[in-house]
Parts: sequence; structure tokens; C-alpha cells
Amino acid sequence: MHSLTDNTLMMKVKSGDLDKLGLLYERHKKKLFGFFYNLGNNPSVSEDLVQNVFVRVLKYRKSYSGDGSFAAWMFRMARNVNYDYHKAMAKQSISLGMSPDDMKVGAEDHLNDGYENEGNKVLLQKALSLLPDEKREMLVLSKYRELKFSEIAKIVGCTEGAAKVRVHRALKDLRAIFLQLEVA
Repeated sequence: MHSLTDNTLMMKVKSGDLDKLGLLYERHKKKLFGFFYNLGNNPSVSEDLVQNVFVRVLKYRKSYSGDGSFAAWMFRMARNVNYDYHKAMAKQSISLGMSPDDMKVGAEDHLNDGYENEGNKVLLQKALSLLPDEKREMLVLSKYRELKFSEIAKIVGCTEGAAKVRVHRALKDLRAIFLQLEVA
């Protein structure tokens, strides 16, 4: 049963075989957790966001066409879940009279977990956390999630060429930030 492709499983979910959603969850929960964690969310929030993605997969299963990869469709949904979460946090922080940064538990708050002796990893995570959200997202999708540029383009809604340029620019900025941190 595990030899079924993601697209086949999702088409079965779309047709009403909701048990297949569990297989998709098991296949993709670690990738999604890493995506959210690398975007600067703490582990607890990342786990919650993974759950929210699969709630949306279930809710919007009828809109799945089967064209393109399931992963691209799922990561587009994950991107929206992350955006909605941070938008809600910003609204909540304003209503509490706090700045959004006061409420955010970002990568810098948990990047030292297990990396005390690995200075370069810490610097890299710090540099990644200092990138603007859009650039960090491009790097997480391309380098951490190892998606193809065509898939990234579908997720972020741009051309494949634009995705390549955005990743290249994000890498260039990351390298500059990393070198500044290394010297400091």
C-alpha cells in the first residue's frame, strides 16, 4: 500500500477514502515540521502548524486536481498556514499592546538547541533568521526541503526563472549576513 504515489493517495482522499490521509500525513509530517521550524517557528508551534496543514488538506480536498505534484500543492497550503498564523499573532499582539516581535518565538530563541559546539550551524541559523521572510522561505524550500525550482514557482506563484533568481539573491544575502556574523 505504501507504493502508491502521493498524487494517487490524494485522489483517493478526494474521492472519500479518508484513511489515505493518514499515509500522506506520515510521509510528510517531518518535511512540514522542518519547513515551519526553519521559517523560525518554535517546535510546539511547528507541530501545530503541521496539524493545521492536514486539516486544510482535508477541508480543501475537493479542490485538488492531481495536476502537478502533491508536494507543491501541500507546501502552498503550508505557506498559507504559516502566513495566517503570523497574521493572527500580529493582530493578537496589537490587541495586547505588544509588538509582534515581543510575541514571536523565532529561530534565535531555539537555534542553540543541541548546537552548542557547532558554531557554524549556529551562525548559519542566526543568519537565516535575519533574512526577510520571503528570502528565508525561498531558501527553506530550495535547500532544506530540496524542492525543484518548478515546484517552488508553483508554491510562491512566480515563474521558474523568477524562483531561481530569488533563491540566488537569497543565498547571496545569506552569505553576506553569515560573513558579517563570523567577523563579529
